[in-house]
Amino acid sequence: MASSYHLRRSILVLLLVTASAWEEEKKTFIVQVQHDAKPSIFPTHRHWYESSLGEATSIIHTYQTVFHGFSATLSAAEVENLESLSHVIALIPEQVRQLHTTRSPHFLGLNTADRAGLLKETDFGSDLVIGLIDTGISPESQSFNDRDLGLPPPNWKGQCVAGKGFPPNSCNRKLIGARYFCGGYEATNGKMNETLEYRSPRDTDGHGTHTASIAAGRYVFPASIMGYAKGMAAGMAPKARLAVYKVCWNAGCYDSDILAAFDAAVADGVNVVSLSVGGVVVPYHLDVIAVGAFGASEAGVFVSASAGNGGPGGLTVTNVAPWMTTVGAGTIDRDFPADVILGNGKVIGGVSVYGGPGLSPGRRYQLVYAGSDGYSSSLCLEDSLDPKSVRGKIVVCDRGVNSRPAKGLVVKNAGGVAMILANGPFDGEGLVADCHVLPATSVGAAGGDQIRRYISLASQLRSPPTATILFRGTRVGVKPAPKVASFSARGPNPVSPEILKPDVIAPGLNILAAWPSSIPPSSLPSDHRTTDFNILSGTSMACPHVSGLAALLKAAHPDWSPAAIRSALITTAYTLDNGGGGGTLLDESTGNASSVFDYGAGHVHPEKAINPGLVYDISTYDYVDFLCNSNYTAHNIRVITRKAADCSGAKRAGHAANLNYPSLSAVFQQYGKQGSRMSTHFIRTVTNVGDPNSLYKVIVAAPADTEVTVEPDTLAFRRLGQKLNFLVRVQTREVKLSPGSSTVKTGSIIWSDAKHTVTTPLVVTMHQPL
Repeated sequence: MASSYHLRRSILVLLLVTASAWEEEKKTFIVQVQHDAKPSIFPTHRHWYESSLGEATSIIHTYQTVFHGFSATLSAAEVENLESLSHVIALIPEQVRQLHTTRSPHFLGLNTADRAGLLKETDFGSDLVIGLIDTGISPESQSFNDRDLGLPPPNWKGQCVAGKGFPPNSCNRKLIGARYFCGGYEATNGKMNETLEYRSPRDTDGHGTHTASIAAGRYVFPASIMGYAKGMAAGMAPKARLAVYKVCWNAGCYDSDILAAFDAAVADGVNVVSLSVGGVVVPYHLDVIAVGAFGASEAGVFVSASAGNGGPGGLTVTNVAPWMTTVGAGTIDRDFPADVILGNGKVIGGVSVYGGPGLSPGRRYQLVYAGSDGYSSSLCLEDSLDPKSVRGKIVVCDRGVNSRPAKGLVVKNAGGVAMILANGPFDGEGLVADCHVLPATSVGAAGGDQIRRYISLASQLRSPPTATILFRGTRVGVKPAPKVASFSARGPNPVSPEILKPDVIAPGLNILAAWPSSIPPSSLPSDHRTTDFNILSGTSMACPHVSGLAALLKAAHPDWSPAAIRSALITTAYTLDNGGGGGTLLDESTGNASSVFDYGAGHVHPEKAINPGLVYDISTYDYVDFLCNSNYTAHNIRVITRKAADCSGAKRAGHAANLNYPSLSAVFQQYGKQGSRMSTHFIRTVTNVGDPNSLYKVIVAAPADTEVTVEPDTLAFRRLGQKLNFLVRVQTREVKLSPGSSTVKTGSIIWSDAKHTVTTPLVVTMHQPL
């Protein structure tokens, strides 16, 4: 009896809960149980878990790899009962996440004709497996053919789960695994409508097919959409194997399903997890994505996650845990110009991938701004336009609320002949090309203002405003590029300001990739066009670029940890565009120079990342010290790490910013004593992965009005794998700031042996509390 009681006491059930009150109906929770705690009287963990629940409650998923426990839908009474048990620590409800929605290999320098380089040295990633947690896949796409591929890697343990529209032979030697998880989705929304969705890994959205082909699509020629972006399509790691885990459905992506996908992917044997999904930023122990990613990282799996599309505002970055690589979006050197020519002769630049019949050459059409009839009409929402006002005219619509192609459909249904979609002030000058259902183009905020002023002035002069749209096709070699995409989410890190996020940016604007032929390119039900490729934009597209690059780096360096791969990408990233003038990457939304909070360390540079010289490695114990020094409790740390945490030695690590991260972020709280000195330090360890005998000297680019010293200033390595430490001291003085405001200054620490340049961003933030 005592033994049974002791065993029961050893079980730790963690149900994550928010402080907000909730109603009597059942809600889904994630439950964590200590590993191997099941009493022998129960045949399976599931039976053991069910013994703690009411008869009417069924388990949604069980977890046993990156997380130990289960998910279930619980009533208030069941929650109260569980809280009363001695082995229950806390309760946590489920979150709903949303999707963060080829020229890019060439733009990144991954050229198939090169006799050496990252692609050739890694056999295009053929022995690596990338796990895509997304909306599923369209397996018949030529981007996923298995021509000339050998058997899957010997450590692969995954499955190809058949289902509606996804027969057992859907997988091959390229697409080696496919699963779907919908229990959490159905627990909240009821049984899915299978006339609208497929209970299988088949993609009915297009997002998953698109991201999968960016990460690891095969070479396909010719590839284009409606005649635009013609060329050869290819993913970052063209021979890498793919395993898809469908977790996103019409109502969103549910935490319990996402965690099940993480659990399965790591157990299956993936090397990289790619996740273009995000949601509300919460502390790590309440963030199921962060918890799942920690378990994956601990198992040696690299996790790449999208930064989110909340830009250009600050503090919008998501997926910010330091054990994930957070990817923002940049532009590439290709665009699709579609210019507005006004009746007064002015030309307003725009973009579009409209592929249908254009407007009559040489003809000017009457121009109307729908906003004169009210807010909903300004946005061209459904049924908001008066056909009498817009029939036969080009209609100006404001961006926002409904999808951009949907606005064009509203204009078309009301009798308009074309649409000009104008950005608002928040969107700035960032332009996203769409496959519209009528002649249409997108223009920036300044261009929209010009067009509206022209319409207003012409109306006052009683001279009907006119315009046309000139579609110019595809243009390559655009300069300057890259820029930080307007929508790309920005820092600082809202959870851990000591960790710079996003980490890097990668191509994410107007990216051509595979698309299910059963889904119209505009995703509008009334659109009956078909295409095998489509152009999408978002950090969703940037993330799989890094996922594929990580697979190539892992293939080149099988002994590298996820942290070492991230370090190689960060320390070799660049911050200058291709304009030739040595200019810092521009912010697409403003046209001004961007900052580290926009691009992190900079834009990825694959060919340099394969040989970074030095890497900043991080162990599980380092992350525990980081959490301890971030004031997470032992209980909260156990939720994340699945192990008892000992914070007694963490103080030797100094503070949270001493995590061995390849960026340095000093955050000073001012206390109103202008001119008084403030200081901090960073301890870092670098591992030699370059040449056995190498001498690195430091170059310090100190932020303005900041004194930075590095000790020692020279690192002498005698062998590969050798680790050496250095100390960075940062001193500055309080400056005059208004309450609640901040000032940010940036610099860098560069280690160079004349062959390698290892760049670490340095950010100094001074904040005046309210």
